[in-house]
Amino acid sequence: MNHMPLLRKLLLGTLAMFAFAFALVPLYDVFCDVTGLNGKPSMEQAQQSERVDNSREVTVSFTTHAQSGAPFKVSAQQQSVVVKPGEMSLVTFAAANTSDQARVMQAIPSVSPGLAAKYLHKLACFCFDQQTLQANEQQEYQLRFYVDPALPPEYEELTLSYTLFDISAKHSESLVAAAR
Repeated sequence: MNHMPLLRKLLLGTLAMFAFAFALVPLYDVFCDVTGLNGKPSMEQAQQSERVDNSREVTVSFTTHAQSGAPFKVSAQQQSVVVKPGEMSLVTFAAANTSDQARVMQAIPSVSPGLAAKYLHKLACFCFDQQTLQANEQQEYQLRFYVDPALPPEYEELTLSYTLFDISAKHSESLVAAAR
């Protein structure tokens, strides 16, 4: 019996599955960019708005969630703000490291509804940088943002969510040096 044609088909099938799996992440990113899904706002620092739309208001709410096991508590001092598109807003977040060791926190933002993510512009955000918090340290961070006046009128409410990750393992040597 000649098993070579079957072996060749199985090998080609395996290679095709590997290539497809390898391409999923870039394909997903392209899909999200095209459809506006996933609510990933820009991580670039925005420029200040040139105009304000005084004819309408948008409610922006804030939520935070720590990765399972991450020893951080972060909350906005205002759960929501009502803004005019183009108007600069300032919200203060209180952050705490609840562990007895120095930790590095990274906040990853997302916006809901996802299609509105490109209309929320941040000029200052603790999510732009990794934040080092000493053991049991509390810190305040400011978010300066505006909602783009080009936001379609059907969007009257946005939610800016932050997921907090403990990335201390990537910075273990610098944390030991800082603790000395």
